[in-house]
Amino acid sequence: MDTPPTLRRYNRSSMALHWLMAVLLAATVAAIELKGIYPKGSPGRALLQSVHFSLGLSVFGLVWLRLLARALGTAPPITPAPPAWQTRLAHLVHAALYLLMIGLPLLGWLSLSAQGQPVALPWGVPLPLAPLAESRDTARWLKDLHETGATVGFVLVGLHTAAALLHHYGLRDNTLPRMLPGQR
Repeated sequence: MDTPPTLRRYNRSSMALHWLMAVLLAATVAAIELKGIYPKGSPGRALLQSVHFSLGLSVFGLVWLRLLARALGTAPPITPAPPAWQTRLAHLVHAALYLLMIGLPLLGWLSLSAQGQPVALPWGVPLPLAPLAESRDTARWLKDLHETGATVGFVLVGLHTAAALLHHYGLRDNTLPRMLPGQR
């Protein structure tokens, strides 16, 4: 039996959220990496750090929409169907990515709060300080955890991308086209 055309690809909102978040994540990383070209205390460094925070909080907000879309939508089947171990591994990587998209912004916010620094939502709306006492040790620990999580995120995004390309070019299934806009 053929799969109905509507179930061969993800819906437009799922695709848009996926690619928007990919761009936001790349921009978040770029902002924090580029801040190093400016000296400490400079306006350029402060701007890029603020952009990093705003983008990270945007990811945090959008991840909830992604989870809602995922819960309400149906994933189109991969054809031909992959082995069960690949499906389990894909679900594990996706779950870890979602946890990081939630956890990293929270860790960043908590770290800044432990430093006594205010955090603003995108477009300058102030966020209340987290219920943490100001503590250099706690702030450092949270920042280290945030940075370690980001490194894990790089690995997971690399795995996710490599798997999509392997499925497309090596296994020649429909894994990648299901998420590409403009495909028929």
